[in-house]
Formats: sequence, C-alpha cells, structure tokens
Amino acid sequence: SCRGGFCCAQQPQIILLKEGTDASQGKAQLVSNINACTAVADAVRTTLGPRGMDKLIHDDKGNTTISNDGATIMKLLDIVHPAAKILVDIAKSQDSEVGDGTTTVVLLAAEFLKEAKPFIEDGVHSQNLIRSYRTASYLAIDKIKELAVSIEGKSLEEKKSLLAKCAATTLSSKLIGGEKEFFASMVVDAVLAIGNDDRLNLIGIKKVPGGNMRDSFLVNGVAFKKTFSYAGFEQQPKKFLNPKILLLNIELELKSEKENAEIRLSDPLQYQSIVDAEWNIIYDKLDKCVQSGAKIVLSRLAIGDLATQYFADRDIFCAGRVTEEDLQRVAAATGGTVQTSVNNIIDEVLGSCEVFEEKQVGNERFNIFSGCPSGQTATIVLRGGADQFIEEAERSLHDAIMIVRRALKNSTVVPGGGAIDMEISRFLRLHARTIAGKSQLFINSYAKALEVIPRQLCDNAGYDATDVLNKLRQKHASGEGANYGVDINTGGIADSFANFVWEPAVVKINAINAATEAACLILSVDETVKNPKSESAQGEAAASAMAGRGRGGAAFRGRGGRGMRRR
Repeated sequence: SCRGGFCCAQQPQIILLKEGTDASQGKAQLVSNINACTAVADAVRTTLGPRGMDKLIHDDKGNTTISNDGATIMKLLDIVHPAAKILVDIAKSQDSEVGDGTTTVVLLAAEFLKEAKPFIEDGVHSQNLIRSYRTASYLAIDKIKELAVSIEGKSLEEKKSLLAKCAATTLSSKLIGGEKEFFASMVVDAVLAIGNDDRLNLIGIKKVPGGNMRDSFLVNGVAFKKTFSYAGFEQQPKKFLNPKILLLNIELELKSEKENAEIRLSDPLQYQSIVDAEWNIIYDKLDKCVQSGAKIVLSRLAIGDLATQYFADRDIFCAGRVTEEDLQRVAAATGGTVQTSVNNIIDEVLGSCEVFEEKQVGNERFNIFSGCPSGQTATIVLRGGADQFIEEAERSLHDAIMIVRRALKNSTVVPGGGAIDMEISRFLRLHARTIAGKSQLFINSYAKALEVIPRQLCDNAGYDATDVLNKLRQKHASGEGANYGVDINTGGIADSFANFVWEPAVVKINAINAATEAACLILSVDETVKNPKSESAQGEAAASAMAGRGRGGAAFRGRGGRGMRRR
C-alpha cells in the first residue's frame, strides 16, 4: 500500500526524449492542428473571387508584394506550424499543376477540417472520417466529369472565344480584372502561338514601368531589352526585313591572356607579331560572321567595341550579353541554332524572321523579332504604373496562361461561380441518405464543406451569404439549375454557363483531390514531437564556425556570439 504517494516518488521516471521536447498527443493535438489550418485559410480567405481583396506582404528584406494569388501569398507567409505547412504545399502543387484555383484549394481543405472538428471532439475515430472523405471525393470527381462540357471539335474561332472566356474567368479575380477581355485575348493568342510545344518559358513576359495597362502588347515572336552596347552601336541599322540571324555563345572581343601566361622574346621586333596574331584572330572571327550572310548577330557573351564598329561599317546589327533564356527563345522562334564557334557556319544554323526592329517602349529600347517561321514563341510586354502592380499583373497572366494551356489540352469546362460546388454538394447529400451508419453524417459534412466556395464569393462581394445560398440550394434541388452560381454583379444567382463564367474541369478535379488529401493527411496525425535545438549545441556550432575562419574565434566565443547579426 502506498501512503501519501511516498513510494511512487521513488520510482524513476522514464526519460525517453531529451528534455524540452514538446510532444503533444491525441485529440487535443488533432484539434489544435485543425485550428492552425483554419487560421491559415483565414489569411487567404478574402482573396477568393472577382471581388476578392489583395494582400500586401512585407518581407524581411524590405520587399513589398501585393498579390491576390493564393500560392504566392502562402509562399510568402513564413508559416512555421508543421500541420499548416501542408496547406502551403497543396497551394504550390495546385499552382504548378493547373496554375489557378490556389485559394480554392486552401479554403476547401480548411473547410473539410472544420467540418470534421465537431466529430473529432465527440470522439469519432479519425480513420472513419478519412474513409468517408475519400469516398466522397471519388464521388465528387465522377460527378464533375459527368457535368463537364467538352469544347473539342469546334472551329478555331469558336475555340478561341471559349478559351478567352476561361482566361477572363481566371483574370476577373485579379488586380487586372478591369481589363480582363483585353488580356484574355492576348493570353489566348500567346498560348495558341506556341502551339503544341508547351514549354512555358517560350512565352516571355517583359515588364516595362510607365504607360497604362492598355499599352501592353503581344509580340508574335521575341522581344528583349536592348543589351549593353559599345561605341558604334548607334551607327548600326535598326530595322531589317527578312534578315538572317546568327546566334553565338562566344565573345567577340580581344581576350586578355591568362594572368600567368609568359612569352620569352629574343628580339623586340617579335613582339609586334604576337600582337598582330591576336588582332588577326578576332578579325578572322568577325569576317566569318560577315561571310555567313547574317544581318543580325546575337551573342550570349560580350561583343566588344571593335566588333561593334566592324559590324556597324557593314550594316549588321549586333547585340552582346543577351540572357540565356532570351537567346533560347530567339533560337526556337527563328529556327536558328546557337553556335559555339564561328567556323563552318552553314545556312542551316542561321535563323530568320520577317521583321526585326528596335523600338522604344517607355523608357527602354526593345529589340523585337516578329513574324517568325516556326512561330513557337510569344512575348507579352506589360506596361503599368507601379512596379508592384506590374509584378502582380505578371502573376495573374501566368495563372491565365496555365489555365488556357490546360483547357486546350483537357478540353472540358465546368461552370464557375460556385455552381459546380453547389451541384456536387447536392449530389453528395442525396447520396449520403442512401448509406447506413455513421458515414452518412461524414459525407453530409463533406457536402456542407463544399458550400464554402459560393459562401465566400458572397462574403467577399459584401452580399448576404445566407440568402444567396438558400436561393442556390433551392435552385439546384429543383433539378434543372445545375449551372446556377453566385451572380457577383447583382448579388443574386445566375446561370454561370450562360454568363461565361467557366473554368477547366481539371482545376476543380485537382482542387478537390488535393484538398481532400491534405485534410485526410492532417486528420491522420495524432502526435507531434518537436525536438528542441539545444542551446549549447547552437552556441558551439557558431563558435567553431568563427574559429574556423581563423583569428578572432576565441574572442567571439567568450562574448556569447556578439558577432551575430541582431534580429
């Protein structure tokens, strides 16, 4: 018998993890993870939809980013909570896979968890929830596929307008939503220009501050900023019709010898011959460039003043230090190949285009190659007032470009504006009634979670969500309102399909898949173990790093790391 707990105190406590380790377990852990995810979702919640707000994020380097793109915001929020990081990952995966719907994914995942929370608190085992959620997501995805409308087999004109509708839907929630028709058609042209080869880097986006958004234009080819140039550049002609283009990866200038090169001369006169040899080498290179018949010479490395003047005398345009990706784009567009030597330049490696000109855009000069034969590149030159604004415009266009690419490939679309979400929600509710047991409740809660999208759309536009959702539920329940979603302009409901609020089915399928996976992943975690970084170890590491750099190691060690930057 144990009096007053005396003998129990004698038994040694088992120490498994080093002290300071934070291990939280069980139901409380699950609930706190769910709360963390809800908090993350609240950060991006208001950015959803055409009336969504933007976030201004100020990072430690002092850069400010204004963004409406869920993935961008999630990346910039420095989230340390381990469970909430999962939401950041799904936003990123949605961004890289489909490009749009990043906010949707985060919202759905958080909402699934929120719906699961009361069940967890009531003691339901999380595996039961996970099983039901998985089933529900399969059913939902089948339903999407069934409701999707194909745009295959239409003429090019029809397809263009359909794709522009998809792009406009994506852009309507962004900062440049006011000009969505203008940008949507630009994006569609750019995507169709690169054809089936869908390397994204073939669509270049160049940013030039100044002017307004309507001054942005699409170049059917390649455009890049005028590069660093030497004397003689202004004497070169700035416009060519059907020129041949030579792309190089060598420098056309006098190269200094390696610092330890040594030449012994017995006669001072021999020195001249060595200098001449250097000059002959470069003149030989330049001659070969001219003989190739090329009228435009672009190089990845520097083209020196001698070469610039030489080309200018022969009416040839040259640009050195062209960035790698611009050079690759020019190569793809003009059908040329980048050469690493000037020997044996044959016609096959030269590119060509219909028009080359140098044009002033705002404050910058741009070299523009248009009317390219393979036509597999496009460049969008963006104009706008503030730098942040242009950056956000670029992110928005990236989303739109991805969407149009996806819609081209998997040519099925679903109605947007929360219509498809309501329809799946109705379908799952009906389905839940046919199931016996607890999973009926869980699938019902999944269905309820899907309504977060239309609800958030209303909230962000400042309408009464309860009202609109009731109307929507009634419309969808009547059977013929499958395409009805929130009408942002009037605060009522409208046929999304007729209003051309469309999105590719891939976006929704991917969103539901990713959100369900994330929710299941978070529900299946019931313990978090956090190992403390021991103070002493950190101190020692810093000290040894200091000592390793040579003197002064000991001095810092005594001062407890005063040499570190103060946070």
